[in-house]
Amino acid sequence: MKITQVERFVTAVPHIPSIEKSRPGDYKERPITIIRVHTDEGIVGIGEGGRGDLMEGVEQAWVGTDPLSLNLTAMGGAVAMACFDIVGKALGVPAHKLMGSKHFDRVPVGWWSPPLEPAEFAAMAEEGARLGYKTHKLKARPWNIVETVKLMTEVAGPDYGIIVDPNFSFGDLATSLRLARELEPYNIEAFEDPFQYLPGWHSYHHFRQHSIIPLAPHLGDPKVLMSAIRAEAADMFNMGGHVESLLIMAGMAEAAGLPVWLQAVGLGLGVSGAYGTHVHAVIRNATIPSDSLHFTRENDLIGGALTPKDGFVDVPDTPGLGVELDMAAVEKYRVG
Repeated sequence: MKITQVERFVTAVPHIPSIEKSRPGDYKERPITIIRVHTDEGIVGIGEGGRGDLMEGVEQAWVGTDPLSLNLTAMGGAVAMACFDIVGKALGVPAHKLMGSKHFDRVPVGWWSPPLEPAEFAAMAEEGARLGYKTHKLKARPWNIVETVKLMTEVAGPDYGIIVDPNFSFGDLATSLRLARELEPYNIEAFEDPFQYLPGWHSYHHFRQHSIIPLAPHLGDPKVLMSAIRAEAADMFNMGGHVESLLIMAGMAEAAGLPVWLQAVGLGLGVSGAYGTHVHAVIRNATIPSDSLHFTRENDLIGGALTPKDGFVDVPDTPGLGVELDMAAVEKYRVG
């Protein structure tokens, strides 16, 4: 089998209104490229690039390659997705069979908010609870996080889980501990990257000794993850990377008795959402809702095939990725 053609569709799909208002026009500045990879056996696979990656030159780079010869679990990106789709279709198996053992028939996903004002966060929490999500991850900032969580809990209820992700903006250990104490009465499922842990893990270790709120570093390097485990600096992990790396890191975390969640894709569309769902299905300790956010766009370009129900997405069991492009939608949002 050989790749004979790679079609490229550059798309600009707006986020849902509650997210779009915080990042107006970002979808135009960072469009998403969809590819269709054709083979000489008539099998076509689909893939999705990262935000802002126009993937120019992808056809020249990959035409003539045999998808069956590739080590797909050590690859990432749109071509890897498309080849998982092709090989799965060629062998008559879903993509997750090519990645490992399936542990879930459906996987949890979380609701998500960009940086907003407290009342806006609360409105999104009310929306998330209404849609059935159990966990809500928010891009937090130290000056309004306590008021934000208070308002979110008032509208969504005390059982509505919140993951606080400041992207290191809490600044230091002392500030993070102070905010943690103020947030202890609420259902905070994790602090993700509250402050910078480099050059070592001693401050994260200290945080865990003085707070009941779980600490979750966001990592993509197995060696760094192992160092966090050895330093007793984490209660769970958010992980990114290709399949092979994710399986290694998840295995380390599982051996240490720690759960994980995945950010294999992020604010993408339906093709990457399908890929992320297959990856999630083979990671046994991925029990925390993932950051696969294909449902945060006004159109996922796969006809809503993986729309979450009550905070879960069904794992496709048909060959390949198990989804198809809605070409009418692709053309509607196509910009290149």
